[in-house]
Amino acid sequence: MDEVFKALADPSRRRLLDSLNARNGQTLRELCAGLKMTRQSVSKHLAILEAANLITTVRRGREKLHYLNAVPIADLAERWISHYDRQRVQALADLKRALEQTAMQKPEFVYTIYIRTTPELLWRALTDPAFTTRYWGVAFETDWKAGSPITVRLPEKDVVIADPAQVVLESEPHRRLSYTWHTYTPEWAAAQGLSDEYLARASAERRSKVTFDIEAQGDVVKLTVVHDGFDPGSVLLQSAGEGWPRVLSDLKSLLESGSILPTM
Repeated sequence: MDEVFKALADPSRRRLLDSLNARNGQTLRELCAGLKMTRQSVSKHLAILEAANLITTVRRGREKLHYLNAVPIADLAERWISHYDRQRVQALADLKRALEQTAMQKPEFVYTIYIRTTPELLWRALTDPAFTTRYWGVAFETDWKAGSPITVRLPEKDVVIADPAQVVLESEPHRRLSYTWHTYTPEWAAAQGLSDEYLARASAERRSKVTFDIEAQGDVVKLTVVHDGFDPGSVLLQSAGEGWPRVLSDLKSLLESGSILPTM
């Protein structure tokens, strides 16, 4: 957490976050053009923000795209701020919400989290219903081979979502996993308390996909989550952007402490 506070303390780095808040997924050149800072200064500040895990980067050909990463902010708010008077730290709570919402500015977002575990255990946590039902509330039924269908169950809601288009796209155990996102059914909408109007809009959108990249780094594992393929102006992008920080924070808590964080 010290790295997060240190990174946020500098006004130049806050301006960089503001720039990404306005438009996520920018290159170094784009960030320099929008701010009165030299390329060298911007690079140094970005390195500090990335070291604090407040931003994450993705290569697209020869370009390096920069994204805000909401997970540390969510983690900070849920693990530390809850022990104090929330009114005294309302500014940080507002920042948490603002950073979570920035993923909606572009039809793609990227989250990175570091977990003290092993690639093997993290893979199990992403694929084994015994794990996923605890921190995510869903169970995936599949053999996790590329091309195989996926049935999604919400055990607490007694809902089953099956569709031939729900498939595994890539599967490299302990390294990389990708699959198409679930189908939006009337049963799912009813279980989530969503309106018919929302269901109609969600069902009309093209199917998105999620990709997990697992990378061992000493005694921790770096997990990068990319959820993309949304339509411009997607209503689903907003709900996904709101859900992932909590899911990943609970995943980290489960693997590191054996339990998820209480709902505030």
